[in-house]
Amino acid sequence: MTLRVSAYAVIVEERGMLLSRLAPTVGIGPLWTLPGGGLDPFEDPADAAVREVREETGYDVEVDELVGISSLVVDPALTPTKLTEKSQLLRIVYRGHVVGGALAYEVGGSTDIAGWIALTEIDGLPRVELVDVARAFAGLLPSST
Repeated sequence: MTLRVSAYAVIVEERGMLLSRLAPTVGIGPLWTLPGGGLDPFEDPADAAVREVREETGYDVEVDELVGISSLVVDPALTPTKLTEKSQLLRIVYRGHVVGGALAYEVGGSTDIAGWIALTEIDGLPRVELVDVARAFAGLLPSST
């Protein structure tokens, strides 16, 4: 089994939550996800979240706080995935905010578009489970009452 460590950012403004969409070419897309991704060697997770948000959305962000860490085991024999072997995904999730830049789409990467999605529309999106995990960490899940 391999271990993959990644960092993501929950960014919410009046216009909605910033999400990126996994490209169909990655084998599990198109599904919406949090902007973020794998750490480079020796990279601080908060720095990775900032870098990945910039790559996937065009925005410069600052990390405000750690909101949670999620662990998921993915087995390609049981679940469609781009991974070739059973892997543990350790996902570090931060709350962040935009400080500059402009919306832009990643070219040639794992995502193909990004955008601000109204919080009321997220439940209707095809999305990876990490979106809901992060919403729970950040206290953004809709009330069940």
